[in-house]
Amino acid sequence: MEKNLKALVDKLETRHTLLRDEWISLIRWRTPLLSDYVFQKARAVRQHFYGKDVYIRGLIEFTNYCKNDCYYCGIRRSNAKAHRYRLSKEQVLNCCTEGYELGFRTFVLQGGEDGYFTDERMADLVKTIRQKFPDCAITLSIGERSYDSYKALFEAGADRYLLRHETWDAEHYSRLHPPQLSASDRQQCLWNLKEIGYQVGTGYMVGSPWQTPENLADDMLFLEKLNPQMVGIGPFIPHCNTPLKDHPAGTLELTLYLLGLIRLLLPKVLLPATTALGTIDPRGRELGILAGANVVMPNLSPVDVRKDYLLYDNKICTGSEAAECRADLESRMRAIGYQVVTHRGDSLNKNQERERNNRYV
Repeated sequence: MEKNLKALVDKLETRHTLLRDEWISLIRWRTPLLSDYVFQKARAVRQHFYGKDVYIRGLIEFTNYCKNDCYYCGIRRSNAKAHRYRLSKEQVLNCCTEGYELGFRTFVLQGGEDGYFTDERMADLVKTIRQKFPDCAITLSIGERSYDSYKALFEAGADRYLLRHETWDAEHYSRLHPPQLSASDRQQCLWNLKEIGYQVGTGYMVGSPWQTPENLADDMLFLEKLNPQMVGIGPFIPHCNTPLKDHPAGTLELTLYLLGLIRLLLPKVLLPATTALGTIDPRGRELGILAGANVVMPNLSPVDVRKDYLLYDNKICTGSEAAECRADLESRMRAIGYQVVTHRGDSLNKNQERERNNRYV
């Protein structure tokens, strides 16, 4: 069995594709030895393209209002215990200024689906950031919007857009979200973003309630088809004020394993070691880098609002100043032989069909 599974890892490394049944086998029958084999190969591929550089993104969580009621999310509309806030344009720009002085050259504006931030308001904010920081990348992570909305924000100066598909399977998606939301609508948003010209990021929760190896196999097949520039995965972590509060969290072990597999599937992709990894294990982000990741996202949001942007319980780094967060991450990365770099860090994965002939494509 182990020999056959290693052969599948070798196939993934060289051909960057697997059949659905092969994905299911790799996920269902994984062992610690097989994981180590994956990590070894994933590190080699990552270093081939990105060396030992770790890109930093400055995360600005600018609103925790959200019209949606996703069953796992701490800022869901029905959570009456959430303390709501919105940052002003001036506050966002101050975060960018502080981040720029600390060396950040990518700003990630993340928020709930807040109707206050109309296309006009968002476009004005993006244009102002673009004018003030012309050498920086602007990433948006603000949920599902219309094609025209995405296009307007792209034309205003946004470069990248992050929208996790959460789970490809429609039935599984329906168990995690209210009836107004659908897997097909979410996936169509991602295709729209690609068509417009964004560098696109997607991803999914690991260990979400009712998730099966078959679900994860379908997620991997979707990643192959979409061919995004960034993939963000993290363990499901329950929030105490949600309907899924009593479900167990996803595991560090499976999340790391899938990170390694994604690196082999999409060798040039930008792959974050997420905050959620650091939440479930003190060395989670370091282990994520050693599994093939190459991005970390320190928080630039004002300290007094960070505790209110809680998608899940026990989120880390809610009380540290931005400079402290960056210094801590630099120290952590140095300790495992990697270095934080400050340039934009654009993905080497382009918006085009992938070649199949080259070993490292």
